Amino acid sequence: MKTKNIVFALMLLAATVLTACSNYQFKPTTNFEISEFTMTDHRNNEVTLDSLKGEPWLAMFIFTSCTTICSPMTMNMTRVQDHLEKKGLEDYKIVAFSVDPDYDTPARLTEYLSRHTPVDESKWHMLTGYDQKFIEQFGRNSFKTPVQSIEGNDQVIHADTFFLVDEKGIAVKNYSGYGTGEDGVPYETIASDMEALIEERLK
Repeated sequence: MKTKNIVFALMLLAATVLTACSNYQFKPTTNFEISEFTMTDHRNNEVTLDSLKGEPWLAMFIFTSCTTICSPMTMNMTRVQDHLEKKGLEDYKIVAFSVDPDYDTPARLTEYLSRHTPVDESKWHMLTGYDQKFIEQFGRNSFKTPVQSIEGNDQVIHADTFFLVDEKGIAVKNYSGYGTGEDGVPYETIASDMEALIEERLK
């Protein structure tokens, strides 16, 4: 009798967990409208805001000669993509804006990305093809995030943030893209938020 009660309790718990997962509700925490742009990705293809619309995407700001957080952030983004792939999600993009566009040519961005081995490179757009002033204003105006070159230094100040942008081009949430433990990257939350946006778009 006790065994039957335990089995029933476990079945009830599993059903509760499944119900909670299926009822996951995405809650936006930001409402930043992304400005129109025309850029070049690491494949030498033109990428615009309009070309990204229709699918949600994840964004970050990095540069290839960064000596601090950029490589760990990029590796963390590949781990986010692992979670997206495990959920079977396909209708999304990952966009990285170079904050050192004069140095970061498409060839350098291609080589940089190859060192981080994303599970599906076709989802990525490593962007350049603009000047330093533009990306500093773009980061501030569109994502409310700082981008600042340092005079006499080849390093550029930027945040360690991942941004979730919906299919309309609105940045609706951001997350830590760096760190460990409780202050680390919330991989499963990002994947669940992306899944919710994709499902909402398909309704």
